[in-house]
Amino acid sequence: MPMNRGRPTPLEWAAAPWVPAGIYGTVICASTLAAAGNYPAGRVALIVLVTLLVYWLAERYSELLGLAGQGPIGRREVLAALTSGWAMIQASVTPLLVLFFARLAGASHAAALDAALAYTVFLLVVLGWLAARRAGLTGWTRWAATSFSGILGLVVVALKAALH
Repeated sequence: MPMNRGRPTPLEWAAAPWVPAGIYGTVICASTLAAAGNYPAGRVALIVLVTLLVYWLAERYSELLGLAGQGPIGRREVLAALTSGWAMIQASVTPLLVLFFARLAGASHAAALDAALAYTVFLLVVLGWLAARRAGLTGWTRWAATSFSGILGLVVVALKAALH
């Protein structure tokens, strides 16, 4: 009998089916951070969360419309559709914590945003690796999938550099 009594290990939990939604949410978070300018951390966090909520609602709405086209949908299907993409919003929690802690540590607004954006690149690499692992990729294909996820973050960083 496993020591964790049937509960997933931290790696199993992190490699759950919601990792792709987490990647998507992290890219949206990074893009919003990149476009945020020099606003206070609280305002930026609110903008990130509202942006992610709009994307989440649009995605969930379109999924429900697709289900409705297959016949009547019940409460269970609605709840499953709403919860299945929630990781998109959850993915923004740790980058926003980095933003707030950087500000609390005395970083300027711009430096705190840069720290949070750098963290999103790191997070994308980790999530990409977890998604590749879950997909059963090994060797160079795992590294390629992981790298692609990190490249998405680096593209956002490049866009930020082009904007500001």
